[in-house]
Amino acid sequence: MAAEFAKLASLPSGYVALGLLLLLAPGVAVVNTSALRRALDTGDTGGLVDLSTIDAGLDGIPVAAVGAIVLGVVVMSSEYTPTRRGAGSGRQITATLTGLPRRVPLLAAKALALATVTALASAVAVPVSVVAAQAVLGGHGHPLDEVAAEIGGRVVGGVCYLVLTALLAFAVTVLVRNGVVPLIVLIVNGTFVSLSLLASMVTPLAKYLPDLAGGRMFGAYSPVEDPLGPVAGGLVMAAWTAVLLAVAAAVFVRRDA
Repeated sequence: MAAEFAKLASLPSGYVALGLLLLLAPGVAVVNTSALRRALDTGDTGGLVDLSTIDAGLDGIPVAAVGAIVLGVVVMSSEYTPTRRGAGSGRQITATLTGLPRRVPLLAAKALALATVTALASAVAVPVSVVAAQAVLGGHGHPLDEVAAEIGGRVVGGVCYLVLTALLAFAVTVLVRNGVVPLIVLIVNGTFVSLSLLASMVTPLAKYLPDLAGGRMFGAYSPVEDPLGPVAGGLVMAAWTAVLLAVAAAVFVRRDA
């Protein structure tokens, strides 16, 4: 664990990922809440889908997931990135497995370090987003104790969503041994063209896909009828994460580094 925390702290891309996680959630919350406040001030609310002020700030979580994805990817992809030619052009994974040949404990340590760092950053980013949104709302906002009582569980759900997202990205990276593919696929799916959203147009079973199910933990919009509840959605996303981590561990143990 100490070695994995040290390696994570040495990754410049890890700091970029944490910066994205910490800044995107409040940034998106402030932008969206500013539009909501202008609409409420002018009474022109026809162009807005969500007029809720109590849960303002939570809409930045799906975008902040980009940071969690990047962090989950680089924790493992950095092991397979060749070092500079002057350092031998080798890969970190060789030294890592020489120091700890037991591969399952190695992956467990990496996953735990990743989950810990993501949880700590998310536990800052999500509440800050909610507080910032209420500040932007001004007179349309709510006292923080009322907000905590109403959506405290959804704030926790948002943190869990980001942690599970990072672990999913980590598991996929273990399977493909490359950072480019999971970064492109997962970020595009979460921001630009949602494959889960497209699947929801074909079958209601799309509600069991990890991102749609996990989003219910913090009340994200679901495109399917009869969406899962917060607890059920969290359990489904956790199950996806556990299965992918188990598959990744099995493959990692059996194949050459």
